[in-house]
Amino acid sequence: MSAAPPPFPTPQEPVDHPELLQLGTGTQDDEPCLRADAARNRARLLEAAGRLVAERGAEAVTMEAVAAEACVGKGTVFRRFGDRTGLLTALLDHSEKKFQAAFLGGPPPLGPGAPPVERLRAFGCAMLRRSADELELQLAAEPGANRRHVVPARRVLRHHMEMLLRQAVPEADCELLSHTLMGQLDPALIHHLTRQRGIPLSRLEVAWIDLVDRVTCAGTAR
Repeated sequence: MSAAPPPFPTPQEPVDHPELLQLGTGTQDDEPCLRADAARNRARLLEAAGRLVAERGAEAVTMEAVAAEACVGKGTVFRRFGDRTGLLTALLDHSEKKFQAAFLGGPPPLGPGAPPVERLRAFGCAMLRRSADELELQLAAEPGANRRHVVPARRVLRHHMEMLLRQAVPEADCELLSHTLMGQLDPALIHHLTRQRGIPLSRLEVAWIDLVDRVTCAGTAR
């Protein structure tokens, strides 16, 4: 009788660690309490960037364009957000926090209270719908390859998926498996499939549910 394979490594930090919920953009404005004038300036710049997205699309959002729209110097925009990716990430921050609230504390099956496989199905479908609604902005805010997997918001999503996988298939290498499943929800892939290939979002949702069921062997139990 062959020996049992060694267990897969577990992460050094718990996947539901509260610190993972801190999003931020890596700029000085991530401090918990901004001065009143700094907070007003930041809100003013984000409003200007939001207008540009609504009127001209995400590609029109440059540091120079936002500064002109908000009637401030370009240096002010750089001090507040660091670079264009930081600015666009800040625009997505409100949506990100709403989505986090839904899967961390909202009603099931996306939120707590449903079996892990049902939550995985709901989580992916919700991410697909959210990306379809915000696709241009998400693509424009996409970080470079060296930062793609370490930005706080993405780490939260992947760690949440890893947590659900550990509940559903504890014998699997859930850390690496979560990276694989996140690839199915990549905004660039969603753009290619829905905009360039014309595949309806409903087909992507069905494919996600099928993928989750095959990975967790849930399909054989239904």
